[in-house]
Amino acid sequence: MSQASESPDRSWLKPLYTSDSMRSLDAWAIEAKGVPSLELMERAGSQIARIVTTLTPNGPVGVVCGKGNNGGDGLVAARHLREQGFDVRLALLWPPEDLSGDARTNAQRLEDAEVVTVDGLKSALDGCALIVDALLGTGFEAAPRAPVDAAIDAINELGCPVVSVDVPSGVDASTGEVAGACVRARTTVALQGGKVGLRINPGKAHAGRVEVVDIGIPVEEPDAPGAGEVGLIDASALELPARRGTDGNKFKSGSVLVVGGSTGLTGAVCLAGEAAMRAGAGWVRAGVPSSLNEIFEIKLTEVMSLPFADSDGHLAGAAAEQALEATERADAVALGPGLGRTKEAFAVARSLIERIECALVVDADGLNALAAAGIELAAAREQPAILTPHAGELARLLQKDSGEVETKRLESARAAAERSRSVVVLKGDDTIVVDGRSGAVGISSGGSPGLATAGTGDVLTGVIAAMLARGLEPFEAACVGVRAHAGAGRVAAERFGAESVIAGDVVDALPDALRRPT
Repeated sequence: MSQASESPDRSWLKPLYTSDSMRSLDAWAIEAKGVPSLELMERAGSQIARIVTTLTPNGPVGVVCGKGNNGGDGLVAARHLREQGFDVRLALLWPPEDLSGDARTNAQRLEDAEVVTVDGLKSALDGCALIVDALLGTGFEAAPRAPVDAAIDAINELGCPVVSVDVPSGVDASTGEVAGACVRARTTVALQGGKVGLRINPGKAHAGRVEVVDIGIPVEEPDAPGAGEVGLIDASALELPARRGTDGNKFKSGSVLVVGGSTGLTGAVCLAGEAAMRAGAGWVRAGVPSSLNEIFEIKLTEVMSLPFADSDGHLAGAAAEQALEATERADAVALGPGLGRTKEAFAVARSLIERIECALVVDADGLNALAAAGIELAAAREQPAILTPHAGELARLLQKDSGEVETKRLESARAAAERSRSVVVLKGDDTIVVDGRSGAVGISSGGSPGLATAGTGDVLTGVIAAMLARGLEPFEAACVGVRAHAGAGRVAAERFGAESVIAGDVVDALPDALRRPT
């Protein structure tokens, strides 16, 4: 497999903006293209008002504004809503003279922009059918301070639907981190482009449905500043793997070797192997403890089993050499499903991480073996490994608390990718893929609650291994695998209901997910 080119085509990665990249884009539009900042604010406010009208609130609309441009957008939205006949209750936490330039101008265009204290905010908004949150924008970081923190709490306590402007107040637009009080929005109107923090938890959980609206910045022009290295994995990523030709055979379609399995954990290997087959690998073998080989011979039809050295139902030390020999006929290896946590099995895993030269995916107890040795063990590999941890496994790899990983998901995934010089796939509804060598980041669109069941991680491992075997580079293979896996979860949920999906259903749904992207 060739190394990635310097400038790979990643048009399938749809740009997401950070606070810095959005600031650069705004400045370029104003300074280089001559678009007045007031005009941008006018367009933003009109789009916010349009989204509010689609929600058909049956009652007054509250608009709560901060002192910056986010508040200015809210002021414009309030004016447009009034012009359309809505009963608008407008609340400013600061007097108009304290607002930023464009926001102050728009406050002056409204005759009754009421200044309220935080103590009076709930009574001012009591009875509203919907609230527009225009307190804090994309430039916000850390925890909200007074009086905004108390205003956020008041909005949440009112319990009515909230439409947030650009990001829910309290969410870091660049990371999705939430350090203090934070609005829980029903809908977030993202101005001109999606924001990273709207796609990564906990920010994603606060954003609700994200509506991206155009405010007239000509982002398609060649000199427009780019969004950066983070993007949402689009369905078009599924077009990356080469399709089988009429002259193909099982070897040209790619070969996967799954190494793992132990007493009580045979299903993990089966799921990974079958997923690799369904995802297009032409030939899949499973290297498993010899005492369990008969189980795999019975359970697996299309996947071949290879009996490796065994120690009481786990891989023994000699299995490392057997696996290395088997890799001579493999394009990709999936290491760790069902491996177990014996000392010898961990030693096998560490040896293989160091010595396997072909493409490698490490999951489950393979990750725990790596954590015991130190994540830097993977950094010496010529070709980056793909590590697929959930938050608990990533916490062990980084020697951190899992709660810290969950609150700082992007930061944690980046740290692990950089230290291991690997591609890290931090699993979740907001699955994050980070390339430790290029810095690129892909984020799953999520929306697959059916995947919240045992064994679906093994399915993902098999799918990614298949994409590697089919010739994709590690970052691309991981992103395609994540997208296909999420799609299969949605297909399976359509068939059985999210609560009834089991991992095997996700394997069976892979052909549909790959054929008709969702």
